[in-house]
Amino acid sequence: MKSRSSSLFAGFDTMIGWFGMGAILLAYTLLTFGVLKSNDLTYMILNLTGSIGILIISFAKKAYQPAVLNIIWSVVALIALVRLFV
Repeated sequence: MKSRSSSLFAGFDTMIGWFGMGAILLAYTLLTFGVLKSNDLTYMILNLTGSIGILIISFAKKAYQPAVLNIIWSVVALIALVRLFV
């Protein structure tokens, strides 16, 4: 039987995963329609937080292929953020 705290976390990591999917989709959509540019801070933050969200749910579900993809996605977004401020 699952404890109450583990079932609460299961819902929380699922919400984080949905946020991640939504953030990356929103970033791509806004870029595609010209609302954001690829060097906009908002675009980079949406990509970074989105990839971290998907990374969390991927590890929670032991889905390692999307986890590896989103590790790389996070590193690219982080490098882009650093380059924006340097």
